[in-house]
Amino acid sequence: MKALLLAAGRGTRMGALTEALPKPMVAARPPGAAPDAPLRPILETILSGLRDEAGITEVCIIVGWQAHIIRDHFGDGSAHGLKITYLVQEVQDGTGKAPELAREWIGDAPFFLSYGDILVPARDYRTLVDGFNEEPVGGVIGLIDGQDLTKGGAIVLDAGRRVIEIVEKAAPDAIPANAYYNSGLYILTPGIFTHTATLRKSPRGEYELTDALRGLAAGGKLKGVFLSEKWVDVRDPGVLAQLNGTS
Repeated sequence: MKALLLAAGRGTRMGALTEALPKPMVAARPPGAAPDAPLRPILETILSGLRDEAGITEVCIIVGWQAHIIRDHFGDGSAHGLKITYLVQEVQDGTGKAPELAREWIGDAPFFLSYGDILVPARDYRTLVDGFNEEPVGGVIGLIDGQDLTKGGAIVLDAGRRVIEIVEKAAPDAIPANAYYNSGLYILTPGIFTHTATLRKSPRGEYELTDALRGLAAGGKLKGVFLSEKWVDVRDPGVLAQLNGTS
């Protein structure tokens, strides 16, 4: 299986930390690591986890802001036991169109997809792969229990763990039953491209991957897989400070 990592955005909420550095290259302590564990780039932690736990060594990184820093750090991946391809997202028009850049590279097989600022214990990568292999469908989405569903995607499941609805930033008084937080980690089949190819811009002016996932879900082809609760979206300096023990 190949992995596609979305690492093109600037990460403006990180403030000065990303003025000259891509957000996925910000140094962070892996979730659940010992307090004295060394800090390393977010992307490096993701790549080593995919390699060591999921056996994924062929990776495409979608780059944009300060792309040369990522390229210079990882090179062709050989020093890290990986084979890395880079594709540039010239226009930052959303996560929905980024996978389209890698359509030819992906080919006809299922692929892993993650945002470049999401950290999980490495074993969660294996959990997601196993969940997909258990019953291959159009895709699986990693789910987190116990998160604030008003701050992200609420994934609503039926009794068989099929995704039946995706609600973005639900109002506190309108959180659906049987809903869980979207981790931003997926395994998808090339069938997703049927939906990314026809995306329209959202009200905020971007092409949203979530809308393509809704297309899969409408056909009953998207399932949920539960991950551990040590999931971290390194969304802002406050989260980073908590993760690194400097808050």
